[in-house]
Amino acid sequence: MILDPCCGSRMFWFDKDSQHVLFGDIRDEQHILCDGRILNVEPNVIMDFRKLPFPDSTFNMVVFDPPHLTRAGRDSWMRLKYGMLTEDWQEDIRQGFAECFRVLKPGQFLVFKWNETQVRVSQILALTNEIPLFGHKTGKREKTHWIMFMKRVAP
Repeated sequence: MILDPCCGSRMFWFDKDSQHVLFGDIRDEQHILCDGRILNVEPNVIMDFRKLPFPDSTFNMVVFDPPHLTRAGRDSWMRLKYGMLTEDWQEDIRQGFAECFRVLKPGQFLVFKWNETQVRVSQILALTNEIPLFGHKTGKREKTHWIMFMKRVAP
């Protein structure tokens, strides 16, 4: 089973209703965007990535795509679409990494996605002791990073 604890509107998933994924988010809401499209944030389970409601070593994969905005207009489409970090975002992300690794089975993979428009990826990676395996930059200005981690197997 795969956990996506910050699924938002499931934008990057090809199968937005995959039975292999448990979609979670702190939000459950619907918005009409400025271009008239409807944005649905409908998780299977309401959850806070800082305190996941699962036992240790539950999932075969975790996809961690937390909000990346530290500032945005109260009703801006960016805030509606991606969510917002709190003022204590460093601690939130630190806890999020710790929780995602806690619920991940040893030897399995965490896929991390981050857009560094407001916060550099180097600042984010400094919030975990885990070492990435590899990564890739995407987007028009290469500001979105996809980074793969593997949870260490205890000796």
